[in-house]
Amino acid sequence: MSVVRAELFKLVEQSRVRVLVIVCLLGPLLVAFVLDRQSGLPKDTLFGRHVHESGYALPLVILGFAGTWGFPLLTSLVAGDIFSSEDGHGTWPALLSRSRTRAQVFTGKVLASALVAAGLLAVTAMTSLLAGLVLSGSTPLVGLSGTELAPGRAAVLVAASWATALAPLLGFTALACLLSVVSRSSVIGVAGPVVLGLVMQLLALLGGLGDAANVLLTTPFGSWHGLVREHPFYGPLGQGVLVSVVWGAICLAVARWVLLHRDIT
Repeated sequence: MSVVRAELFKLVEQSRVRVLVIVCLLGPLLVAFVLDRQSGLPKDTLFGRHVHESGYALPLVILGFAGTWGFPLLTSLVAGDIFSSEDGHGTWPALLSRSRTRAQVFTGKVLASALVAAGLLAVTAMTSLLAGLVLSGSTPLVGLSGTELAPGRAAVLVAASWATALAPLLGFTALACLLSVVSRSSVIGVAGPVVLGLVMQLLALLGGLGDAANVLLTTPFGSWHGLVREHPFYGPLGQGVLVSVVWGAICLAVARWVLLHRDIT
């Protein structure tokens, strides 16, 4: 746990992570402010036409937008250089001389990245819901099946929808750690997950992959669509969790093997 605490301290001291916290706290409120000042609605997004009718629509609009590119960017900024920065500054020998093995350092860095990413997700979810309630109040939400969802149920479904993003978010965190370890480059570690996420989104939009699109790490970000209905279905959610776990396990296994077997001296 001492490694995790040390890595958490290093992460929260980084200016870009502090900027991320500010964006996650104030970004949804800024979106609500802009929507309150204009008559147009983001009708090209799910629930966009309902943002002035129910406070539970805005957090779902923000969730859909974040799943497109926001979450990959978030994880890349948190974990993209958590390993490669040690290469860039030449601090690996000093770090490994503190009675910590490579395996312990690897685990500590991964856990710290995951905790920060999950924390930012939780902060964004809470401020998005707050912004929606400030904008439109606690009124029933029209679900994807066309029926009204009572405020209490809508609040639970919004929270559950945001929770579905945790598994693919951690999958992208593992991918960022892998690129950071293998490339030893902060540029690749930070930019790589964003680029790969956009490529996956593009492949899914083109529609040529068929069922193979379900194995893309970006697909689980849309699994919440099955929840916001009169009669929810959970198949995409279970499949998304499985896909995210497989991606995360493979990325971390490869990253750990590379770090444990490479020459750091």
